[in-house]
Amino acid sequence: MIEAMLPARSARKRQTILIAGQQLFLSNGYQGTSMDQVAATAAVSKQTVYKHFGEKRELLFAIVSDALDTAASTIRDRIAALTVSGDLESDLVLLAGDYLRTVLDERVVQLRRLVIGEANRLPELARLYYEHAPLRTLTALTETFGELDRRGVLNTPEPSLAAEHFAFLVVGRPIDQALFQGAPKVLVDFDVEAYARAAVDVFLAAYRPR
Repeated sequence: MIEAMLPARSARKRQTILIAGQQLFLSNGYQGTSMDQVAATAAVSKQTVYKHFGEKRELLFAIVSDALDTAASTIRDRIAALTVSGDLESDLVLLAGDYLRTVLDERVVQLRRLVIGEANRLPELARLYYEHAPLRTLTALTETFGELDRRGVLNTPEPSLAAEHFAFLVVGRPIDQALFQGAPKVLVDFDVEAYARAAVDVFLAAYRPR
């Protein structure tokens, strides 16, 4: 019975360490965070931290990977669902709104800043971020727009280009503004639904079959 409890207990400790590490990295930066601080915040021994994550760099990579996988999974599911949509315009607006809310989540914005700040020292971290977030989303959009083009629902003969157009129509200005000013300040007077609808209107003006 004790042996059966160990994996679950170990998984909980790992998650506790990830939460503590994310909190510290986002507050103090990578250079300003030590594994001693992570252990103290997670209320575990330093040995336990090193058992789960061999070094600080490995912990940061795990934090970025887990956070991005969680944030992006719902978006990818909604993108895939467009292939069976009965009302593509409405579903594109819902997708655009969810996409905006995801990238404007303050923790996501802070994580993006952290990765950018460490890009020179840890270029592989920047690559991990790009592959887990922007690239995966663009790939999912490309596959879906390609299928919708084959079915004649959209006119997207270059689906990868259409994917870029859709993504940047939705998040281009807001994400840049959030990086410099912080997501809460951007969202104070920002109508996500209206912005999402405007982006979809422009996208469909270019890619709706004629």
